[in-house]
Amino acid sequence: MATSFLSRNATLSIASQEPAHAPTHPLVPPNSQNNSFRSISDEFSVQDETGPVQENESFGVTDDNGGDLSMEGVKECNFYMGTWVKDEGYPIYKQGSCPYVDEAFDCQSNGRGDSDYLKWRWKPDGCDLPRFNATDFLARIRGKRLMLVGDSMNRNQFESILCLLREGLHNKSKMYEIHGHKITKGRGYFVFKFEDYNCTVEFVRSHFLVKEGVRVNAHGNSNPTLSIDQIDKTAKRWKRADILVFNTGHWWAHGKTARGKNYYKEGDYLYPEFDSVVAYKRALRTWANWVDKNVNPKKQLVFYRGYSSAHFRGGDWDSGGSCNGETGPVLSGTILNNYPQKMKIVDEVLKEMQVPVKLLNVTRLTNFRKDGHPSIYGKNVTAGKKVSTRRQDCSHWCLPGVPDAWNELIYATLVSQQIGTKKKSNDSFL
Repeated sequence: MATSFLSRNATLSIASQEPAHAPTHPLVPPNSQNNSFRSISDEFSVQDETGPVQENESFGVTDDNGGDLSMEGVKECNFYMGTWVKDEGYPIYKQGSCPYVDEAFDCQSNGRGDSDYLKWRWKPDGCDLPRFNATDFLARIRGKRLMLVGDSMNRNQFESILCLLREGLHNKSKMYEIHGHKITKGRGYFVFKFEDYNCTVEFVRSHFLVKEGVRVNAHGNSNPTLSIDQIDKTAKRWKRADILVFNTGHWWAHGKTARGKNYYKEGDYLYPEFDSVVAYKRALRTWANWVDKNVNPKKQLVFYRGYSSAHFRGGDWDSGGSCNGETGPVLSGTILNNYPQKMKIVDEVLKEMQVPVKLLNVTRLTNFRKDGHPSIYGKNVTAGKKVSTRRQDCSHWCLPGVPDAWNELIYATLVSQQIGTKKKSNDSFL
């Protein structure tokens, strides 16, 4: 039922300047009387529902007369065909203003001197995305749990959305991690509460969305395994969310995963050798089956964020690849039409699903942005010490930066699916 919005044959270009557009949504103040935090039952299954599967329409804010507050034409727009345009109103949050960007993505603080990469806005060909309105976004998720599940690329996006939403708060002390944890790459679970909106934004680390394990070989050594027919152990947390944003893909290019020797399992059987592409497809189907059995699309909304492009020159992440010195987007070339096999598999699996999944098809828009990676600026360097160029990060993204656009697309999706629907109370679907 889910479809890909990406047409791979279109021609894209970099435009030099676009006029800024003011937000079309009035700011929606917090409702201090609505303080009940509610979530779905852990055991709720879509199989308990009768009638055809339908998507929920519960995340919108419309006026009292049922008129939409969204931008005209957004609903029919293909968000994923477009170009990056210069916009002096960007970034949405100032560099250095957000305490939730960890060191690996804090490029300016780590010594990056150029700043033009911060001034680009993603513009679809057929419309303008609604300007990101943090207050309106928070009002749409009032009383709900927004959860990002995946690898470090989703943590990159998670930190971005925290920074974006923080801009909508008058009293920023009313946003906090409920366990007091500071964001680090070593920790795999974070829950940020927004008190005035009684909602949370959460991150759950799951590199593959299926179950990681360990086996002991004949020599007594421990070796990792991946059970492609079993959902990841963190899935018990996923059930509790109202909006889910999944991803996997980054780790499938790593050595042991790509080689597939004595690594992949189905049931109790360990494959001596197994093709990683086939394994990826089976793992994604395991995830899809879990979603179909455990998500109620009348009460929950599911996104799958597509593959984010890397831009290594002269090698890969572990073999001397580099991207430092890039200060602007790609203007032309075959890279703009690159659509990896992983994404073709994603398209195939999503179309087979019963539960509708919104595809955040960011592959094309990331193809442009060779300038947006941390490169050599992923680590804070002591004053006077030379920055090492030996290992560069050309996969993740600086913040502020490209992942902000991914979250703008989530916001645009919430806006677009509400056109023509009447205002509903928060309790209407929980």
